[in-house]
Amino acid sequence: MLKDHPIIEDIEMNGYPFYEEQSLGMDALGNEILVGDVVFEFNDEIFVEETLSAESVEILKVIGAERTIAQ
Repeated sequence: MLKDHPIIEDIEMNGYPFYEEQSLGMDALGNEILVGDVVFEFNDEIFVEETLSAESVEILKVIGAERTIAQ
């Protein structure tokens, strides 16, 4: 009889691993900011890039918002 892969055996014994994402708070539009999110910072306001439309991203770039990774 074949043995299962060690990862499958671990899942069968312990269940699926659960990784909780670390929240850093909310952006200016009420979206949750998670560690690793790409964000724009402008006038002490933060915006999560993935929640913005392409036009909003372009506007933020034009007005000089800084694009960073949330840490």
